[in-house]
Amino acid sequence: MSEAGAPTPEPREPKAALVFDDPLSRPSEDDTDRGWGERPTGDSAADLARFLDEKPPHHI
Repeated sequence: MSEAGAPTPEPREPKAALVFDDPLSRPSEDDTDRGWGERPTGDSAADLARFLDEKPPHHI
């Protein structure tokens, strides 16, 4: 017997499943250039300008 004013339970989201595959079969986040400042397009003049802008002072 249920109460007249009892709230109905909300549906829960399913829990994340555990994955037991080989983690070394997938590339890691560090294996890609994404996030390391690499630009997808290349222009030799822009590359030279970037090199000169980012060159450390002891490499003049």
